[in-house]
Amino acid sequence: MVRVVGENIEPGIYNFKDAIKIAYDLELDLVEISPTANPPVCKVIDYKKFLYEQKRKQKEIKAKSAKIVVKEIRLGPQTDDHDFLFKLNHAKKFLLDGAKVKVDVFFKGRTIIYKEQGESMLLKFAEALFEVGKPEMMPKLEGKRMMMIIAPKK
Repeated sequence: MVRVVGENIEPGIYNFKDAIKIAYDLELDLVEISPTANPPVCKVIDYKKFLYEQKRKQKEIKAKSAKIVVKEIRLGPQTDDHDFLFKLNHAKKFLLDGAKVKVDVFFKGRTIIYKEQGESMLLKFAEALFEVGKPEMMPKLEGKRMMMIIAPKK
């Protein structure tokens, strides 16, 4: 015994063979919807059309979801003011476009001794971008690079 539901069908509890015959007569498929119910619930639908609709909905959801873009800007521990401002303007443009900005200071060779200088440069960068973005994570040293991520303000 199964409970049969669907369009153009009298909802009710039918023998399994009768349910299959109803679906066959309408040239549709009998699909089990709720196997744990007592009696199990089956729906008379066009299964290929059902799969197509679900696939289309998934595609629509995927298209609507926001894709996060991360742009990277690299500085040195002794980057000059002009270069700093040039890269700052690029970062502003990226943040206004809605992308996250990953700023990192790369220490070459023995420049690793200037860790404090690199950290202060990253903090200065974040402070200059305060109107358009907020730091997602504070400066963190990983190997020979110190990095910080800045997210756009909504």
